[in-house]
Parts: sequence; structure tokens; C-alpha cells
Amino acid sequence: MLDRPQNLDPRYGDIVAALSDYFEGLHHSDTSHLKRIFHPQAIYACATEGTLTRLAMDEYFPIVDQRPSPASRGELRTDRILSIEFAGPVTAFVRAECSIGVKHFTDFLTLVCLDGEWRIIAKVFHFDIKEEA
Repeated sequence: MLDRPQNLDPRYGDIVAALSDYFEGLHHSDTSHLKRIFHPQAIYACATEGTLTRLAMDEYFPIVDQRPSPASRGELRTDRILSIEFAGPVTAFVRAECSIGVKHFTDFLTLVCLDGEWRIIAKVFHFDIKEEA
């Protein structure tokens, strides 16, 4: 996770705390966590394989529910926040990484703060296949 020096804007800590639901949800394939961090109207997009994958949350969550979790397979967590940038008081951009199976993901997450809560409104990502050790 991103270290936060004491003198930084408190929104950094708020976003780091909110993203714990994101990383927990991915590691445990638990959409109850993901539903807390993703805005219901969020989009999920990727073009790594040469075609556009674009899903709404009602399409994405059933996929997560169906897959075996990384935790159940004994996979180590590799999630981390690489950067957080702000565009005004209620909009943020996060670059993060995590792994699921042999895929290593770089996530670009756009968050908005509504009613005092940071939520992901867009997830655009790329993945690489990890070499077997």
C-alpha cells in the first residue's frame, strides 16, 4: 500500500482506506467488498487482448462471483497503490497493481467522492502473463 507522510492531504488516507475493499474483494472474489468501492454506474474496461472488453457492474460482479478466489488457491497478495493524483476536491486517479493467477494487472482507477465516500467510477486496466517460477 502507499505510504502516506503525515503532512499530506488527508484524502490520501481516505482513498487508501477505501481501496482496501477493492483489494480484499479481488483477493477473495468477494463482491460484497467490491460493491462498496465501485459506484453502481462504474465501467470496467480492458483492451489488452486486442479487442475492447467493457462491462457494467451488473455484468462484472457475476464473473467475480464465479471465479475461484486467489485466496482459496493460496496465492500471495501482490496488491499495491503506486500513485494517487487529485483533480479537484472530489476526483482522484489511482494507479495500482495486483495479481490474479498468472495475470499481473496494472489498474487505472478513477474515483469520485460522493456523499463523503470515495468510489471507483472507472477501472481501465492492462495485464501481463507472469512467467512460471
